[in-house]
Amino acid sequence: MKSYRIGVLKGDGIGPEIVQANMRILKAALSQFQESFVEYVECPIGFEAIHSHQDPVPASTIEELKKCHGWILGPHDSASYPEILTERRNPSGELRHTFDLFANIRPSQSLPGVQGLVQNVNLVIFRENTEGFYPDRNMYHGVGEWMITPEVAISTGVFTKKAITRIAHAAFQSAMERRRKVTIVHKANVIKLGSGLFLRTCQEVAKAYPHVTVEDLHIDAMAAHLVRRAGDFDVIVTENMFGDILSDEASMITGSLGMLPSASLSSTGLHLYEPIHGSAPDIAGQNVANPLATILSAASLLRTSFALEEEAAAIEEAVEAVLASGKRTKDLSAKEGTYQITEDITHAVVDALKQRVKTIV
Repeated sequence: MKSYRIGVLKGDGIGPEIVQANMRILKAALSQFQESFVEYVECPIGFEAIHSHQDPVPASTIEELKKCHGWILGPHDSASYPEILTERRNPSGELRHTFDLFANIRPSQSLPGVQGLVQNVNLVIFRENTEGFYPDRNMYHGVGEWMITPEVAISTGVFTKKAITRIAHAAFQSAMERRRKVTIVHKANVIKLGSGLFLRTCQEVAKAYPHVTVEDLHIDAMAAHLVRRAGDFDVIVTENMFGDILSDEASMITGSLGMLPSASLSSTGLHLYEPIHGSAPDIAGQNVANPLATILSAASLLRTSFALEEEAAAIEEAVEAVLASGKRTKDLSAKEGTYQITEDITHAVVDALKQRVKTIV
């Protein structure tokens, strides 16, 4: 029997609710297969850590995470932190920077029973996660932004061949296991040096994958194509900011921001799993948050960090079965009063998971 340690970071707002739901699903999946022993290590982050350590990401949390095999992170509400902390990286940015989580992988697909704007979608966005125009994580020291005068701001974008090369390889390797098509998204016609380097480097990497079809699109054109024909895309590789925007768009055209999981991968094997959405403080504590993106992130953890394919597939199929049955969270329901609360949708996934396991064990 294998043994694993999972770091549990509840986050802010709806974070504790959806992470708790996630733990129920993980424990249900692993107990059904009875192949693994998992220790869940709760580490303070966000407001919880500010109250206990006066720091949203305390050093003790970083040290504990180093001892884990994977981490589940709830969303954070850094905009509401005390003013003295607002100049620091937000918790997810700090973890990505500290552990060099260079590949943010965000899958988006049509799900049974969920009416999206575009049908037959099955794509994954590979977002370079350490550079680009996000100045809180592209500098060794400092934040990469300056106010020259009260009316003049300068923000830096950083692009290096090393970082682009590794995200490109990750994207092409994924494409080889999928439909063998990669779309490079850039703005090299205007940002000729930074975005131009991204495009050229990805094209160089593509030569090592002759069986993969490659195209490139400007970010503005890609945003339009995603709305019209998202089903035509397989693997999309792009820089930090563009990937963030496109993945939010991809989540909404397939149903809801509450449905999209993500993984942030490092080269050391220490990986972070989280939903792409925010902390939604306006609905925190109301038991109406959609936990499915976090639950699907847990499936990704089992598959990617632990190589537990059956358990991961069982969770994903349980989510699909619940949606196919017509059950909906509030964000997916068109009619007021016709949705399931967080607790009920989680219970439904647990039941579907148990039924799924009975058919394969």
